[in-house]
Amino acid sequence: METYPDAVVLHIPHDSPVIPADLRGQFLLGDELLRAELVRMTDHRTLELFAEGAPPAQVVAARVSRLVVDVERFADDGQEAMARHGLGVVYQRTAGGAPLRRPLEPGERAALLAGHYHPHHRRLLAVVDATLAARGRCLIVDAHSFPAIPLPFEPDPSPDRPDICIGTDPFHTPEAVAGAFLETFRAAGFSLARNRPFAGSLVPMAHYRREPRVLSVMVEVNRRLYLDEATGLALAGFAGFARDLRAVCRLACARALGLG
Repeated sequence: METYPDAVVLHIPHDSPVIPADLRGQFLLGDELLRAELVRMTDHRTLELFAEGAPPAQVVAARVSRLVVDVERFADDGQEAMARHGLGVVYQRTAGGAPLRRPLEPGERAALLAGHYHPHHRRLLAVVDATLAARGRCLIVDAHSFPAIPLPFEPDPSPDRPDICIGTDPFHTPEAVAGAFLETFRAAGFSLARNRPFAGSLVPMAHYRREPRVLSVMVEVNRRLYLDEATGLALAGFAGFARDLRAVCRLACARALGLG
């Protein structure tokens, strides 16, 4: 089986639909409405799309739904632009702006961060540091999907959405890395945009804008390519699409690292 280069770390933040039973009582939505919100907000099947067959040591995936905590947000709502929509690290609103959660009691927010957010980031940092120690550099692929039709809170409301969005960071995504991903996905027949509809790419805070050996690129896949967005179920042909996407992503990683 083909594999990613050893210097690659796959970050999968929004694939999980899991809401732990002991936290269900925080959510105001009934079961049907909560299931519908999970369908809207989950990056369905991205773990399989990007990481099927990858060594576990190269994969860091969130273990709970982003409705529990969103590991891609800043922990401090004062730094997080989406907090004004009620979608900071701990969501208070649905995608449509309706109340999602009851007001949290003292200590509950801290417990969510301590139980789910900080352990995720410690895992990511440990894998990145181990990769740096072993390989001298690390390329994080921050893997997502996005809906074909913009959700109400999204910063880019344009309905003209590409197949693939490549997100870049001015410090951690050199032009050679960005170009490798853009050119490889374009050559594979995908329509592309850079930093649209979403921008940036995650880097552990310990290395953010400090460690140039940590490279990062976000790859977002339009869900229309593989998903029935009304149900969250994969389309026919999903396995073949996923296999082809992984092959393109592996080749882009190799080229970004000067290996292909």
